[in-house]
Amino acid sequence: MRRFFSRLMVGIVLAGGVSTASFSPVALAATNPRTASGQPDFGPNVYVFTPSTPQSEIQATVNAVAIQQVSNQFGQQRYALLFEPGTYGSATNPLNFQVGYYTAVAGLGLSPNDVVINGSIDVYNQCFGPGNCIALDNFWRSMSNLTINVTTPNFGCKTGEFWAVSQAAPMRRVHVNGFTTLMDYCSGPSFASGGFIADTEFDGSTVVNGSQQQWITRNSNLDGWTNGVWNQVFSGVLGAPAQCFPGTKSCGPYTTLPSSPVTREAPYLYRDAAGNDNVFVPAVQHNSVGTSWAGGPTPGSSIPIQKFFIARPTDAATTINAALGSGKDLILTPGVYHLDQSLEVSRPDTVVLGLGFPTLVPNNGIVAMQVANAKGELLSGMLFDAGVANSPILLQVGSGHSRSDNDAADPSALHDVFFRIGGATPGRATTSLVVNSSNVILDDIWAWRADHGTGVGWTSNTADTGVLVNGDNVTAYGLFVEHYQKYEVIWNGNGGTDIFFQNEMPYDPPSQPAWTEAPGVDGWAAFKVAAGVTGFTGFGMGSYSFFNQHVNILAARAFEVPASLPKASLHDLLTIFLDAKNGSGGILHVVNDTGGSSTAANPDTPVTVVAYP
Repeated sequence: MRRFFSRLMVGIVLAGGVSTASFSPVALAATNPRTASGQPDFGPNVYVFTPSTPQSEIQATVNAVAIQQVSNQFGQQRYALLFEPGTYGSATNPLNFQVGYYTAVAGLGLSPNDVVINGSIDVYNQCFGPGNCIALDNFWRSMSNLTINVTTPNFGCKTGEFWAVSQAAPMRRVHVNGFTTLMDYCSGPSFASGGFIADTEFDGSTVVNGSQQQWITRNSNLDGWTNGVWNQVFSGVLGAPAQCFPGTKSCGPYTTLPSSPVTREAPYLYRDAAGNDNVFVPAVQHNSVGTSWAGGPTPGSSIPIQKFFIARPTDAATTINAALGSGKDLILTPGVYHLDQSLEVSRPDTVVLGLGFPTLVPNNGIVAMQVANAKGELLSGMLFDAGVANSPILLQVGSGHSRSDNDAADPSALHDVFFRIGGATPGRATTSLVVNSSNVILDDIWAWRADHGTGVGWTSNTADTGVLVNGDNVTAYGLFVEHYQKYEVIWNGNGGTDIFFQNEMPYDPPSQPAWTEAPGVDGWAAFKVAAGVTGFTGFGMGSYSFFNQHVNILAARAFEVPASLPKASLHDLLTIFLDAKNGSGGILHVVNDTGGSSTAANPDTPVTVVAYP
């Protein structure tokens, strides 16, 4: 969570007034339209709407979910709101609703244009008192695979599509026609800390970045982008602003890659013309630009729903493993799964698809999920929550330390996979994600050692490292890793690429000796590329410090990499010191011994390195 923000936003046109939208509390529907005869049963927390469903019923249901979830940051409830192909709302009677915590909104078409919503699907600031309205905690929600014709009559200041989110709140495969803002500027101070967009097209308006500190947009189409704060990253985006880092009064700061080296879009549920449910599995693409669906259907293949085991939170891990072992793919329906043994994904090309942020909690210090060294395994849309007993790992991809057991032509991928140490419940885990296989794609990962919530403290929610990469040729887009107690990312594999990194060092080291990498080396680097690595490339990588224990804590450097890497392997790095009033210490160098310090002497000011070595 980013608590502080100082740089002025530029290039924003604001509408006046206040929104007249209202959300009346109603009881959630007692029956689920998805359980109709002949259709798969996704459980009581998956709502599927059809164009023939009365709009009043749709509005009542989505409003009731929002009323419950908008402030339900650490609750147990989870929901998926799914829309069958067709049109919802109209110019005179639009469908407008908010998206709260642990709520996934998705269309069930093969293309985003198959589901059209005339209205808006919004995330606004949360207000914690006068002058304290922010989007810094707007986590764990998503929108995907639909078109929005933005229609917000009489909304005053909140006219447009508002998606004021921070980490773990992806927008994927969305076509937005009309004004879009990533900042809720209608209530102050409107701080927001950064997020993720992929495979999305914006028509008819410039996207307002506003207060978003860092952001990554991948393989999308833009009509314009207003501004940057500390850094905005664009990879394979048509209409992206030109490269401009560290930025000037007239541009940036932007890190812009003309194409994405290797991508694989997230699998998704859809209903075909015959009324049958399937999961679509997009194919791998190389050097791609723009959306995967701009020129026609996304390349890939379909898996009929009959090949999936549809799991409920009440299912035992032995039951789920038996289904996986028999050759089934897996859909995890909304809820919290308490696991007494590891889930084992061992078959090539297995798809594990989460609906409505299913949350996996390991009991008794086990590994929550283990994925074998195999090709084409796809994990999408799930949250791993550390248990009370320390787990060595929450998710392991590839056994041992093999670096050659994944096929580059059919790579495994993790999409919107999130990790949490503490916050909802007390939790401990040494490492959140370990990637031992090669050629894996990491596409929107947030690994978070909680800085607020339940069970939070230096000796309470203990966790060494967020992400450990041992495999070769691993590619990451949107790597958010925060508050771990040693190296937050360790990259041991060769040929790796990270496009966008956002980090906050731990807030709570009680003393310098308690947080020291080695004799004479203060603190721990946020991102460590191991000494034996001969090839690694990074773009748009930031690390922040806010040590809040009123002790002068220092980190010698934010990034630690072999000086022998090829010239200019790292691009557009930054550090920043947050809040001179409440923070202490800081970061002495950006990368190795290069780059100036970010301390109370230069608060809220990015310290940058454009290229290293």
